[in-house]
Amino acid sequence: MGEVCGGVFPPGQCELVVTQSADRAGQNWAIYTSLPSIPWYVEPWLAATVIGGAALLALAVTGLGRGIAIASLRPVTAIRSELDQITETCPERRVSQPRSQDEIRELADSVNQTLARLQAAMEQQRTFTTDASHELRTPIAAMRAEVEDALYAPEDTSVQGVGNAILPSLDRLETIVGDLLTIARQQKEDVQGEHEPIDLSELVTTECGRREESGNRFEYALEPGVMVMGNRPRLARLLSNLLDNAERHANHTIALHVRRSPCAKRDLQRFPHGVATLEVTDDGPGIDRNKRELVFQRFARLDSARGRHAGGTGLGLPIARQIAEAHGGSLRIEDSTQGARLVLRLPLA
Repeated sequence: MGEVCGGVFPPGQCELVVTQSADRAGQNWAIYTSLPSIPWYVEPWLAATVIGGAALLALAVTGLGRGIAIASLRPVTAIRSELDQITETCPERRVSQPRSQDEIRELADSVNQTLARLQAAMEQQRTFTTDASHELRTPIAAMRAEVEDALYAPEDTSVQGVGNAILPSLDRLETIVGDLLTIARQQKEDVQGEHEPIDLSELVTTECGRREESGNRFEYALEPGVMVMGNRPRLARLLSNLLDNAERHANHTIALHVRRSPCAKRDLQRFPHGVATLEVTDDGPGIDRNKRELVFQRFARLDSARGRHAGGTGLGLPIARQIAEAHGGSLRIEDSTQGARLVLRLPLA
């Protein structure tokens, strides 16, 4: 083996040549094999240097990547720490937002929006609990007063007298508890899968037929065949609550109007086949424009005309709106020449 330069090889090219003798057919042959010569720069120390450099470069890149990751996640760590410190005692607190306009800032915005919704839900729950406690305490206090009077002066009272005095408070207490259970049940249950075709005009006729002896006069303008998809018991409860509200505040007349209505372009997705409209109008004192949304808050009362003595619990209209929205519709109070005009809109079947 030796290194041969030039000759049979191009000028300036050197290759390693190996010679091997071979015997074939009684003749002695010489077999030459050439290989490119090893470059001068291929040495063990050089290979070690290259490998070591690559290892050091990999470590440097790993360290740099770890540092960048830690620096990038530092705002996330700060958000997590602030979330751990936010409790029921400080629901108004929010996480700090980084200055950079990136995904971390969007995460902080989403967290703050979630915290705002949770705070609103907590405040609504506190208000609802306070109002419910007050409403329940009123009939309980009345019953307690009647019982204590009977105990202090048993000779001046009778079982029948005490019972007659307590029964109205018991009726009111039962109504409030029933409405509270209805609200809780509707929030928990899903009305999907329970729908059936319902003729809205027929539902109005049936419900009003049960109230012929209420003392009010009913006027009808019912378009036949206005079909909606819904849960019949719940829609009947919605209509019953609207009629209860109208009967409490009407002077003499309650008007009911059922019709099909065209759908605005912005509501096509909500009402793809059109709108079924139900209007319940009374000839009572009406509701001020700036207080129309207030009556849909639980236990809300506006004035003495719509006060506790009228027999309402302050839950009828909130329950009615909750049922309407669960069926993909809406319930609002709209303008009227006299009295209150409640308008229910549901998707046509």
